[in-house]
Amino acid sequence: MRNEQSMDTNRFDRYIDAISGELGHVDRIAPFRSYSMGLLLPGERKSVEPMAALIDPTNVRKSHQSLHHFVSTSAWDDQAVLKRVGELSIPVLQKREPVRAWIVDDSAS
Repeated sequence: MRNEQSMDTNRFDRYIDAISGELGHVDRIAPFRSYSMGLLLPGERKSVEPMAALIDPTNVRKSHQSLHHFVSTSAWDDQAVLKRVGELSIPVLQKREPVRAWIVDDSAS
């Protein structure tokens, strides 16, 4: 299990590294990594405060402040980040065959 988790962490790190160039400044990479990790961790609420508690339980206040700043006031181009995500993910999705349709379901409970 440890090797599996290490592989997943390495894969996540490579993915974040591939996207982080679009953030505009090196100081945004760590909060971006933390925010992305917070979205992936288990938990019902994906707001900044619960995510900060999961990411750094020994320093929730500092983590909360960093995440909140990244989300609310940090100047980065979300369209550039989404474009880069597409450049990385669409070729993987199309390895077997072309994408014929996108289904978006926001009815998760």
